[in-house]
Amino acid sequence: MKHYLIITLLTLVTLNATAQTKKVKDQEAIKKMCGCFEVTFNFAETFNYSQDSLYKPSKTKVDKGLEWAQLVEDEDDKISIQHLLQVGSPEKPYIVKHWRQDWLFQNKDFYMFDGDNKWDFKTKTEDEVEGQWTQKVYQVDDSPRYEGCATWVHVDGKSFWENTTTAPLPRREYTKRSDYNVTLRGNRHEITEYGWLHDQDNAKVIRVEGKEDVTLANEKGYNTYVKVEDSRCQGAIDWWKEHNKKWEIVRAKWDEVYGRNKDLQLEDKVDNKVLFKYLFDEEMTKKKDINKTIESFVKK
Repeated sequence: MKHYLIITLLTLVTLNATAQTKKVKDQEAIKKMCGCFEVTFNFAETFNYSQDSLYKPSKTKVDKGLEWAQLVEDEDDKISIQHLLQVGSPEKPYIVKHWRQDWLFQNKDFYMFDGDNKWDFKTKTEDEVEGQWTQKVYQVDDSPRYEGCATWVHVDGKSFWENTTTAPLPRREYTKRSDYNVTLRGNRHEITEYGWLHDQDNAKVIRVEGKEDVTLANEKGYNTYVKVEDSRCQGAIDWWKEHNKKWEIVRAKWDEVYGRNKDLQLEDKVDNKVLFKYLFDEEMTKKKDINKTIESFVKK
């Protein structure tokens, strides 16, 4: 009996050590998405299933930019990365606050996009998320975008994470398309020799309450992040140092909203103005004004 207990304890210790080593590899992979990158965005509509003979697919889009990915939080169970676009001349660059990605270990609480600016609050069990990382992606104003969980895989010299989840229309589409209202995103984040790759297989979905989803078209996304010297993103680095306190207030307010753990629906506009235009205003710096503005977009 004693011998059996010793073997059991040794097995548990070994399994725990293996899990911790795996978690460290996960954390290292996630943080390799930080730094300065030359980014190429590639999107092409591949197939369409429309019955409309006049259907026009989205034009193929290829774009490039310089992006700084700032490590905002680095905790054992949470890693937060803020992306900043740097455009214009290096001597006088213009900085655009871009998307943010938070990575949470064994997270159980989710806001799943359901169309029409609405996110349904869902919970998963401990067994369902064991060993998994949730990626939560946010808009430029830190409002929700999409999220999903999966296991980081480290095999044959590769490190990658794959998940499929629902999301709003991408910015390049929602001002031009109204014939679908949900994007089913197949996301693959892979760490590469040159930096990292965001590989996407997306479906453009028509969602109507009480009916089955209908896929209107498929899309391929292939975005490469090529690592370059951090000094090339000095403009974005300096901008974040100057503005990060304001965005810390914004994130704190959104955390309070998300912490209500109930379905969330947001206004498209308040007084004919979208949220990011309020928050991007240089005069919008006080906590009470930021909190009031964000709350005004949350439907009761």
